[in-house]
Amino acid sequence: MVVEAPDYPIREHKMVAEVPGLCVRILALNAGQCVPWHYHSHVTDTFVCMEGPMRVETRAPRGEYVLRPGETCAVPPKTAHYVSGVDHGPCRFMIVQGEGVYDFVAIPPKA
Repeated sequence: MVVEAPDYPIREHKMVAEVPGLCVRILALNAGQCVPWHYHSHVTDTFVCMEGPMRVETRAPRGEYVLRPGETCAVPPKTAHYVSGVDHGPCRFMIVQGEGVYDFVAIPPKA
């Protein structure tokens, strides 16, 4: 699984570990930054909040997860999601992505 740096502006992107079918990264967002709406065809994103709070929003099913340091949530394949700090504040988190072939399918925000 080769995961490239994101195409959207973020404060930090650090690869921690990568083996076929599994990737662990650290991402940090400044105030106002986000990971835009997207989904993955085959991998689950498991988020571990390191600094926050942070918010993970999902569509179909609609959900909102507010994570504080040490808390986790998982977003299964084919579930659109958006990540930001609470009230668009800063946050830092570890993301475990696997198992499977990684892709990033961008989707437009809801009107």
